[in-house]
Amino acid sequence: MRVRKAGKVTERVWCLGREESCIYLLRGDDESMLISGGTSYIIQDVLDQMSQFKLNIDKINKCLILHAHFDHIGVIPYFKRNRPEIEILASARGWEILNMPKAISTINESSLRVAERMGAGHVVDRYDLDWSLDIGGGTVGEGDILDLGGVSAHILETPGHSSCSISAYVPSLKVLFPSDGGGIPYLDTILPAPNSNFTRYQESLEKLRALEVDILCADHYGFITGEEARGYIALSAETAAERRREMEDVYERTRDLDKAAKELTDAFFEKYSDYIISPDIMQAVFRQSLRHVASVIDAT
Repeated sequence: MRVRKAGKVTERVWCLGREESCIYLLRGDDESMLISGGTSYIIQDVLDQMSQFKLNIDKINKCLILHAHFDHIGVIPYFKRNRPEIEILASARGWEILNMPKAISTINESSLRVAERMGAGHVVDRYDLDWSLDIGGGTVGEGDILDLGGVSAHILETPGHSSCSISAYVPSLKVLFPSDGGGIPYLDTILPAPNSNFTRYQESLEKLRALEVDILCADHYGFITGEEARGYIALSAETAAERRREMEDVYERTRDLDKAAKELTDAFFEKYSDYIISPDIMQAVFRQSLRHVASVIDAT
């Protein structure tokens, strides 16, 4: 079952934000951790929900970045600047990206554009949400365990959506936080998200498939429970294979990355006209993903 509203997910886990952009709070006996950072414009929703659900901001000691794209780190500047003692955690590659001036500029520009597209530009203006070099933190990677007291999050490296993608798994609750590396549960389908490297994305899905999952917490469009959660990663792997075949067909026919990306973008927005990402950003995403697919085809 798919749940697309904020609230308690299960014991120790809450979903916050909006349907199109979610973050999660994992509460331990000793400390709490925000998982993912969403888009910047959800900050007021998050703060209101924390008050509504009686979640104490002073108990948050960690924020875990699952990958460094702009729509997954948006509220982190607010929390870090208002509570400097919070430890921000990301993969080593994630911190490389978040320390690049060009990447920071793209993050801030994209955050504002999406906020305006969603009619929430005024929220970004109200808070200090731009990413900058004043935000730093610690590094996590494969096999690391974050013990919050009574509950622990295990880190898995799952690149492919992004070169810096990681996932978090809570064995005691059978809860998986794969970010976009698990596929996006949009409407009644799963949208593959192999932005960086399609082959590594598919390999990461196979890695996640081995986990026992009762609840899957996605960064976009809520969380999934029950039988659907247990079969979600396997189905996501199937939809990824279908998308790859589609991209291969378009590229082999056009032999042009720009034309292929435009064709895929037009077809996507014919189906999903109200998707959170604007067509120009989506076209850039398709082009990036196609570069890997094309390189494999051209090498054979």
